[in-house]
Amino acid sequence: MERIIGKDFTGERCLFNSSDLVVEDCKFYDGESPLKESKNINVLNCNFAWKYPLWYCQNVLVENTTWEETGRSGIWYTNNITIKNSDISAPKQFRRSSKINLISCKIPNAEETMWMCNDIKLKDCYICGDYFGLNCNNIEADNIKIDGNYCFDGAKNIVIRNSVLNSKDSFWNCENVEVYDSVIEGEYLGWNSKNITFINCKMSSLQGFCYMDNVKLVNCSLKDTTLAFEYSIVDADINTTIDSVKNPNGGIIRSKGINELILDENIKTSPENTKYEENE
Repeated sequence: MERIIGKDFTGERCLFNSSDLVVEDCKFYDGESPLKESKNINVLNCNFAWKYPLWYCQNVLVENTTWEETGRSGIWYTNNITIKNSDISAPKQFRRSSKINLISCKIPNAEETMWMCNDIKLKDCYICGDYFGLNCNNIEADNIKIDGNYCFDGAKNIVIRNSVLNSKDSFWNCENVEVYDSVIEGEYLGWNSKNITFINCKMSSLQGFCYMDNVKLVNCSLKDTTLAFEYSIVDADINTTIDSVKNPNGGIIRSKGINELILDENIKTSPENTKYEENE
């Protein structure tokens, strides 16, 4: 592979349509789309300081690289990209891209980030920003932390392990979700979702788990969780008490106790459709 080492680039499309290229210790300043339409490239120890650096690319490896805030909208319409040990400080990263693998990355300005993407793997990453993962498909995440509301809205086929999500309205409108050994804190968790399972998780949520079809909780704890399970079909095994439950549509709720069970005139199914058991 050809190597370019230690150069500073300016100007639009400076390395447009490159292939079989290693770019190392380089800086990309004022000039849009420096590596647009490139394929089979390695980007090592570089700095992106301007917009659209990796659009319509194929087969990209990035290591120890920084996107400055001005390097916004950096990775769109790209297929098969791995990024390791990098600081992605620009917003609007990753749009309509596929086969994305992020390892030990920081995304501290993740506004409008990872939207409409497919086949995503995240490991040991920190993300800060609202609406991360909007309308994405096929996500695997291990040891990630998200500080930002509305994560994974509209996403499908998600598996998350050993993670922390500080996120209001996480997992809305989702389908086929599994979350293991994680902490989730935020209001209105999981509304309008289908086939979503939480295993060994610690969660808190005002009016969480509502309007859900087939929500399952296995050995989970619920702290400060009120008005839960409204209009949901639920199979819950909770190892704590629940502050309050309101008008579930059916299923079974096992817990250390329910401080307030609300079954009022707005319930949509027979109260007998939901069973309640107390765990020892």
